[in-house]
Parts: sequence; C-alpha cells; structure tokens
Amino acid sequence: MLNTIKRYAGIIWIILGPIAIYFLLQTASNEIAKKPGIDTIIQWGVFVVVFFPIAIGFILFGLYALQGDYDHLPDSSVEIDD
Repeated sequence: MLNTIKRYAGIIWIILGPIAIYFLLQTASNEIAKKPGIDTIIQWGVFVVVFFPIAIGFILFGLYALQGDYDHLPDSSVEIDD
C-alpha cells in the first residue's frame, strides 16, 4: 500500500519539476523585462542558478520513486524499545 503511494507521489514530483522550471523562467523574464537593471538581472540569475537544479532534482526523485527504487525502505511504523 505504501509503495503504491510512493509511486503515485513519484508521478506528482515528475510533473512538478517542469512546472517549477516553467514558472521560474517565466517569472524571471517578466521581472527582468519590468526593471532591466543589472541588479535585477543578477538577482534573478542567482535565483535561476539555485532553483533550476532543485527542480531537476524533483524530476529525478519522482523518476526513482516511480521506478520503485524506494520500495525497499521500511514502512513508517516505528517500534520503540523501552
């Protein structure tokens, strides 16, 4: 059951990656077009450089989850020994 949820979550992560990249680039280009100063270009350049690999990580994480690479992990039930 939990492995099935992990695989469906993988699909969601794969979809969120390109959506995040699209909105990141769209927002950056709109903000640079509104105020084309060097400070705006540097600021949004840093944002893109930092968050683009994170969005790629979303896609990879989702791909691994969809392939079942996280199926071997234990379920969330934790036993505590007193």
